[in-house]
Amino acid sequence: MNKIKIKKGDTVSIIAGDDKGKVGEVLAVLPKKNMIIVKDCRIVKKAIKPTEENKKGGFVGKEMPIHISNVKKS
Repeated sequence: MNKIKIKKGDTVSIIAGDDKGKVGEVLAVLPKKNMIIVKDCRIVKKAIKPTEENKKGGFVGKEMPIHISNVKKS
């Protein structure tokens, strides 16, 4: 198992995938899966059911994990 050298709060640039060329801050590190979550990158739309806090429901953008081989430290 390789040691992950990227930590929460680091600035990384994405070198592969749909968001190639974007730069962002690391929000979370998932060492067991070798993935990280980068702010404002790899955003997907998730449906939310109406609740008491959110009366309407609808869609929300959410960041998804990116494999650490697809990013480099800036």
